[in-house]
Amino acid sequence: MKKKTLNPIFKFTKSVLNFGLIFVVMHSLSAQKTKFIKNDADKKVDVMIGNKFFTSYFYPGEGVLKKAVLFPVNTASGTTITRGWPMAPRSGERVDHPHHVGVWFNYEDVNGHDFWNNSLTPPSKTAIYGTIVHTGFKEMNAKKGKLSVTADWLSKSNEIMLKEETTFRFYGKGNKRYIERSTTLTAQGEKVVFRDVKDGMIAIRVARELEHPSTKAEIFTDEAGVATKVPVLDNTGITGNYLSSNGVKGDDVWGKRASWVNLRGEINKEKISVVIFDHPKNVGYPTYWHARGYGLFAANPLGQNVFSNGKENLNLTLQPNESITFKYKIMVAGELSEAELKAEEIRFAENK
Repeated sequence: MKKKTLNPIFKFTKSVLNFGLIFVVMHSLSAQKTKFIKNDADKKVDVMIGNKFFTSYFYPGEGVLKKAVLFPVNTASGTTITRGWPMAPRSGERVDHPHHVGVWFNYEDVNGHDFWNNSLTPPSKTAIYGTIVHTGFKEMNAKKGKLSVTADWLSKSNEIMLKEETTFRFYGKGNKRYIERSTTLTAQGEKVVFRDVKDGMIAIRVARELEHPSTKAEIFTDEAGVATKVPVLDNTGITGNYLSSNGVKGDDVWGKRASWVNLRGEINKEKISVVIFDHPKNVGYPTYWHARGYGLFAANPLGQNVFSNGKENLNLTLQPNESITFKYKIMVAGELSEAELKAEEIRFAENK
């Protein structure tokens, strides 16, 4: 039987249709508009992607928080991946580290001032704490998903130690949500030393479901914020597990270098990945990870002594008017393949 051949016009039409379909699909994955809703009364800017809430840039001031944060953070489907306590307590959460709120950026020892642990209930009455105060907005460009802000890092005596300029870029593709953060810190009137310590620098406190299952006794809170000691943990629905770019898994990622770490888990059967990417131009790249099973997920490029067991040491110093920039990308998505993570890493590295 003679094989039928397609009419050239039909072939062309079919090709155009296929190309059109591919274009539509690709366009749908990239055409999720970012929108900012500024709320001066509540001191926040809501970030909407594809008309759905993603996160808020929240700057309530010293009476509530000792720094600005991104809080809460949601997946594309609306599932919250950050812990609620102490700002918005949810049932079954841990009550610890009240300074762990949403996504934040600060450090434990800057000229002897502890910015990391400062909160309304700091852990030590004798420690010297610093405060980061939001001072203004430089740019709010929804078309580019760009939000630029300024802040002052203040000493105990309210002297400005560092000026901060941070640019966020928020965007979404399909079920993926992204936060790119570029922060420049500039020393002011005197030399600034970031002493080599453990607690820093870019961090997320994740929801209980994304913690590692644990058998340790803990303290939990109910919806009203009332704390309860729980001798034996119920690990039902607790599914978190870290994976680094070097193939290290679980709690073992702590104190290891890697260019990215992916926290994988489920909330209400929704598969979730929360990834932090380091940038090749950052000091200490690839960064050490200060990631804990109880829900603290942090990268600290400056705390090299404790993570290397004394083999390395870094006391980063800025002279007056000298600056340093830190760049990170946070990705919230569903399941991710190794190839997808590598592609995201390359794309971010190419971002100058």
